[in-house]
Amino acid sequence: MSTLFTKIINGEIPSYVIKEDENFFAFLDIFPLVEGHVLIVPKIEVDKFFDLPELYLEKLFSFAQPIAKAIEASFECNRCGMSVIGLEVPHAHLHLLPINSADDLNFTRPKLSLSQDELLAIQQKIVSCLK
Repeated sequence: MSTLFTKIINGEIPSYVIKEDENFFAFLDIFPLVEGHVLIVPKIEVDKFFDLPELYLEKLFSFAQPIAKAIEASFECNRCGMSVIGLEVPHAHLHLLPINSADDLNFTRPKLSLSQDELLAIQQKIVSCLK
């Protein structure tokens, strides 16, 4: 059975795509902690992050770097933070989000509820800053 993220990657569930290549798919979290919260997902279904094949682990940060820089350029923040938790969806993934303090990475905080127009504007802002 396909995971939620595989359905997003395959276009079965709509998403706000940030970037894609042959190995990874990046899109906005539709229930973000903060505006600019992006998920990076490998295109293979592996539950635990460190069970990913070595090739994926080697390439992940090269794929993520321009996205992180685009997030930093798009939002007032001290930096782009990252987190690997992987408890909600059994498909390895990396969270990237603009942060100003360690508390901004507290995933027990309430999630934002953004409109489609707000999500589209955030997507366009980040994509326009990709280099």
